[in-house]
Amino acid sequence: MKTKKGIIVLEDGTFFEGISFGADGEKTGEVVFNTGMTGYQEILTDPSYKGQIVTMTYPLIGNYGINNEDFESSKPHVEGFIVRECSKIKSNWRARKSLQDFLKEYNIIGLEGIDTRALTKHIRTAGAMKSVISTENMNIKKLTQKAIESPGLIGRDTVKEVTSKKIYDWNKSGEYKVIVIDCGVKYNILRELANNNCQVKVVPAKTQAEEILALKPDGILLSNGPGDPAGVPYVVETVKKLIKKNIPIFGICLGHQILGLAFGGKTYKLKFGHHGGNHPVKDLRTGKICITVQNHGFCVDIDSINKDIFEITHINLNDSTLEGIRHKNLPIFSVQFHPECSPGPEDAKYLFKTFIDLIKKKKNAKKN
Repeated sequence: MKTKKGIIVLEDGTFFEGISFGADGEKTGEVVFNTGMTGYQEILTDPSYKGQIVTMTYPLIGNYGINNEDFESSKPHVEGFIVRECSKIKSNWRARKSLQDFLKEYNIIGLEGIDTRALTKHIRTAGAMKSVISTENMNIKKLTQKAIESPGLIGRDTVKEVTSKKIYDWNKSGEYKVIVIDCGVKYNILRELANNNCQVKVVPAKTQAEEILALKPDGILLSNGPGDPAGVPYVVETVKKLIKKNIPIFGICLGHQILGLAFGGKTYKLKFGHHGGNHPVKDLRTGKICITVQNHGFCVDIDSINKDIFEITHINLNDSTLEGIRHKNLPIFSVQFHPECSPGPEDAKYLFKTFIDLIKKKKNAKKN
């Protein structure tokens, strides 16, 4: 079979040549690395990766193919996918197609034969940066300029590109009515809510607070999503109104950052972000260490949190960044990591029970 060359060029002029194994074309995006050994299907379909070109640090990807069960949304959202080696065979009883065919079907550019260790080390040293992935143009100078001129993620609203277009029911049974503000929600968050006896309704990110309150929620979940929380001030304004209603609120990843902004905190861009399934986080209340799934390039500034009204509940043990907060008076808490565990460890699943306990407590208080 005839191979076709491809290239990834970073805005500082660094480039890596490889072999195309997905769709043909050219895309811009922020290049990041993910340290997961498995879970590439969930990574590809995670809406939080909108605007990014993902490099897998594990050297062999694609060996178990693509199945119908492990989607985190209806389609892949990455701008490009880079691996050391894409397996030529798929070997799993659930596999329905190969990784190569999946990328071609959804017009995603894939490159293999890249020195992913060298690319990862460069990102760690220089930071995540704008880049271009191409199978059509190998001119380094022109591609570097395209990368420089590309929009990047800072201040950009990528949520509007992944949020649902209309309100829909994920499931119609359950004791607790939870409204999910969809900034790019992963399916497994919705599955976990349903597994915890919740009736889940998903609303688009631009849904007004008044419309959400009219649905009479027992609890509200602020979902994960892509990019810079400063790029979605309309969601922050909605949350500012919702927090006045004393309704239990649970924020995850981007939802955590939005909650931080709604209470007057500040966010900033991390040098190379946290992407993978092996990030250690300490629960400061219990001393327990959880291995967590993470996918974010921005973070809430821990020094900007008002300690009079918020308790710092979790910190990242790799870089001491903020990973969780809990309001001291209101039924509101959030975490930067992904407790729905897909893909990755299940250490943090208990947080869904924490959310349900807050809802139960609020409902019981109303009865009394």
